[in-house]
Amino acid sequence: MLFYGIEAMAAAGIEEVGIIIAPETGDEIREAAGDGSRFGLRIEYIVQDDPLGLAHAVLTAEPFLGDSPFVMYLGDNLLQGGMEPLVEEFRKGGRDAMILLTEVPDPENFGVAELGPDGGIINLVEKPSEPKSNLALVGVYMFTSAIHAAAKAIEPSPRGELEITDATQYIVDNGGRVDPHIVEGWRKDTGRLEDMLEANRLILGALTHRIDGELIDSQTEGPVVIEAGAKLIRSTVRGPAIIGAGTTLTDCYVGPYSAIAEDCTIERAEIEHSILLTGSEVRDLPGRMESSLLGRNVTVSRDDRQPRAYRLMVGDNSSVGNARSGCTPGSSSAWTQSNRPDSR
Repeated sequence: MLFYGIEAMAAAGIEEVGIIIAPETGDEIREAAGDGSRFGLRIEYIVQDDPLGLAHAVLTAEPFLGDSPFVMYLGDNLLQGGMEPLVEEFRKGGRDAMILLTEVPDPENFGVAELGPDGGIINLVEKPSEPKSNLALVGVYMFTSAIHAAAKAIEPSPRGELEITDATQYIVDNGGRVDPHIVEGWRKDTGRLEDMLEANRLILGALTHRIDGELIDSQTEGPVVIEAGAKLIRSTVRGPAIIGAGTTLTDCYVGPYSAIAEDCTIERAEIEHSILLTGSEVRDLPGRMESSLLGRNVTVSRDDRQPRAYRLMVGDNSSVGNARSGCTPGSSSAWTQSNRPDSR
């Protein structure tokens, strides 16, 4: 998800990116994204000691941003078609901010914009109990340096955060120009498992068929990508699906909308509509694993009392098996064990 955002910024001609990181997870982000050269830009890392809101993140980044206009892109968002035209329009000047909006069925869970008859911003409210519209703020904003003074002028919200909606509203209230842009096409906020799987489905829907790996007594159907170094043995992959480099499938079925990352091992199992991250292993499942998300280096295996179907969301470096007590036929009593001391 992070890479899609970085790639979108690079495509829009942005050359310097600052990534806000937390002290606990910053090293993982640094390792994943590097110095930005793989994306054609430069990345700096900015530590936010406490998660005190998006406007607080802007203040934390002020030394990096200086007086430059900038894009603020929340890392769990995905936009169809990128943002090149929007960045180009903002570069022309005349605005203090541009906010992206989209219609949602549950606006009470988002920052919400109320527009006037002329299409201009009247009011912005974070997670209102009684929304005045169904237009939610997409997690992509464009600001001039006016946002710094606004973020310093507002008070924390009832949840104790400096809200970017409040800071943007401050600009509106003080005569600044904030233009809305309603997003055409799909966008996804991937804060939940269901949203991540839906984003995966949307991305895989645009795959172009490509087979660079090795197929041994195996077949593919539909748009499938088999990366170089991947090996399929007596297996079927039905697309859209992608199999990462170094992954081995043996006596398997991988169904549509599955993304299997690098160096995974799947043996005698069926997987569909799922995401497996690097180094995961799935072995000997009598039922199909579906609508699941496995973190890095996760192991899922069976014993003789597994249920017929599995739906899992498992963090990095975990293993999943079956509890041996209190499990009736056809019911699931799964356990997880993580090697990470900070796992929850």
